Amino acid sequence: MILNNVKIFGGNEPVSLYIDGSSISQIVNVNQDIFNNRKTTLDFDGDIVFPGFINSHDHLEFNLYPNFGDRSFENYTEWGRYILNEYKPEIDRVTKIPLKLRIAWGLYKNLLCGVTTVVHHGKKIEVNDNLINVFQGYNFLHSVGFEKKWKLKLNRFSRKQLVVIHAGEGRDDYARKEIGKLIRWNLFNKKIVAIHGVCMTAHQAQAFEALIWCPVSNLFMFQESAKIDQLKNCTRIIFGTDSTLTAGWNLWEHLRVAKKNSRITDRELFEMLTITPAQIWNLNKKGMVKENYAADLVIAKIGNDKLGFFEINPEDILLVLRGGEIKLYDETLADQVEKQRIAPNLFSKIKLRNTVKYVYGDLPGLMRETILHYPEADFPVTTCDK
Repeated sequence: MILNNVKIFGGNEPVSLYIDGSSISQIVNVNQDIFNNRKTTLDFDGDIVFPGFINSHDHLEFNLYPNFGDRSFENYTEWGRYILNEYKPEIDRVTKIPLKLRIAWGLYKNLLCGVTTVVHHGKKIEVNDNLINVFQGYNFLHSVGFEKKWKLKLNRFSRKQLVVIHAGEGRDDYARKEIGKLIRWNLFNKKIVAIHGVCMTAHQAQAFEALIWCPVSNLFMFQESAKIDQLKNCTRIIFGTDSTLTAGWNLWEHLRVAKKNSRITDRELFEMLTITPAQIWNLNKKGMVKENYAADLVIAKIGNDKLGFFEINPEDILLVLRGGEIKLYDETLADQVEKQRIAPNLFSKIKLRNTVKYVYGDLPGLMRETILHYPEADFPVTTCDK
């Protein structure tokens, strides 16, 4: 497959990408004819291409919940107790939705935003990852507050895998002391990736392999977020959305919030979703648009160059490839895709705001089945008549 006349994020010159199987085989100047008479080509209009995003923190089964919490909290344990008391009927209704449906929507939520790899935080789940990659190759701990025998588990884990845990999720003494306790009890210096770190200090950050930053979730719960301006010099920062329990579904809105609330460059933020998490999670040949790298790619339209990359929204995404296979395409590409028969007849048609998308699998069927169990389900897309 050839993706013709696209611009790689950070570059100005239009190029053509040749996809050979699951990898990018060649990247050439758009005017350079090396493809001879190959016919499998998708033509674009100088649209931007970038690596499929890596969402480093989500709870896939929790994305059918609405936001829970109508005030600011001091730490996650206070929030947890509060929602169990105040929202128990709502929680019970969502929990009755079959787990496979909840997980499936979590995958689609990510795909619609241009995510091709998501790190699921929780006990390992069975998942059909034909849609996007689901990374679960780490040692899981929920948190110091909610994980029984966390000290024993932490120190018994294999050193071959990272330990991933919520830490410092709050703004009070409890949350601050929790980070210090976690560091002190890491007796064998396991490599820990912390999530949230709202009250983490620069000194504490040095003890962690990385910090997963989820600014929208943090601001919703605590009206504060991790001090990324300071922490980025002490540990690696990667980006996560968290679930819709505490954040909106649209990753691109999260990125705009991140830019507004921290002095980071566009390149730093971009790398928190691409090459840096690829390195941390040891995702070989991912996170860059580069020859011999994985063809996990997103192409999107920027309506006004002056607005910039981070003004993109899901409706602006034209194409998502995962491992060289199309998983989403815009209606404007439908004639090309269908004429060249480069995608199987396994797509469903949906409306996303003022656009029409084709997504791999039966998303309308998933939505209909979910609504049978939970009529209040609020999806950001609607179905199209066939």
